[in-house]
Amino acid sequence: ARSMDLETVLDAFESSLQITVAEWSPLRVFVHAGVVAWKGKAIVIPGLSFSGKTTLVKHLVQAGATYYSDEYALLDRRGWVHPYPRPLGLRSQDSARAKKIRVEDLGGATGSRPLPVHLIVSTTFKAGTVWRPRRLSAGKGVLELLSHTVNARRRPDTALTTLPRVVANATVLKGVRGEARKIADAILEKVG
Repeated sequence: ARSMDLETVLDAFESSLQITVAEWSPLRVFVHAGVVAWKGKAIVIPGLSFSGKTTLVKHLVQAGATYYSDEYALLDRRGWVHPYPRPLGLRSQDSARAKKIRVEDLGGATGSRPLPVHLIVSTTFKAGTVWRPRRLSAGKGVLELLSHTVNARRRPDTALTTLPRVVANATVLKGVRGEARKIADAILEKVG
């Protein structure tokens, strides 16, 4: 990275370092996703950058969910998700730079133990949209996660054995959503 602004260079270094660790991790499958827990069950929200994952995670935490990550779902060989806690990187509409917010400043708590995945919500934000997700099969759920798996090319064998274990006992929902605060409670209700 090149910039006269040290913070910009450090942000680029942090991002590059995280991607390198995600690509080369021998023990975990890294899926680009937000993760929260509700009643001892994990909710995984796979998505690209700028898809609204962090905003949705923020509203789920404010609704009472436990924070695990807004960047990566770290999956072990059993298909359980581990915490990847760091400050949430929230972007405003007029800036691509993320503002770092500690989960405690949102009134939330951070998870500390691995959990089974109970719900996978594949969604992107579109203003004014009413959320009407459709349920996907386990196979399509694996494909949703695979399309966001960082180390799938370097370690396809691990990804393709781990991801089916993730979706084996999970419900997979996909659909465009409107405002995150409006669907946070509906997502938590799906977990029960």
